[in-house]
Amino acid sequence: MLFRRTSPVALETDRMTLRLPEMADHAVWSQLRRSGEEFLRAWEPVYAPDYLSRRSYRNRVYWAHRAREEGKALSLFLVRREDQALMGAITLDNIRRGPAQMANVGYWIGPDYARRGYMLEALLAVRAYAYDRLDLGRIEAACLPENAASRGLLERAGFVREGMALAYLQIAGRWRDHVLYAHLREDRRDEKQGAELD
Repeated sequence: MLFRRTSPVALETDRMTLRLPEMADHAVWSQLRRSGEEFLRAWEPVYAPDYLSRRSYRNRVYWAHRAREEGKALSLFLVRREDQALMGAITLDNIRRGPAQMANVGYWIGPDYARRGYMLEALLAVRAYAYDRLDLGRIEAACLPENAASRGLLERAGFVREGMALAYLQIAGRWRDHVLYAHLREDRRDEKQGAELD
């Protein structure tokens, strides 16, 4: 499957490159997802049985590139610069224009890389990109009430709790309530936090 190439998005942080997924990443991505299955299960939807297949992954790569070209989403892999390890992903999704100028952010990271500041670094870079390059005014996020790590991450990144959404998403096979967070462009007191955009 071929993808039309426009200028690629690559966000450079202190320790990582955030970039679009490629077909060449399939083996390492599927291994990371397999090794992190137990760690991530409580926080994610139930996936189709062929989720890790090459065909399913091809569809995800196609979607990531097409959504970026159409301005609907930005799905990026977290790649550690020192050894090119794929550590996780972050997605700015459901980009709305017009009077809204907002998007949702979601993320995951493998267990070996969790709680080392990588996702905070990625979130700050994506947040800066959303405001500076995409001209958004608001970024929303949601997480399970008991997900203390994700809630702490959002709060460290300057997101503010706005309330609860009942039966917001299906997680681990059940409709679950979520805590809603948002960050507004005017909240940016710590612009770019050292993240350089390319």
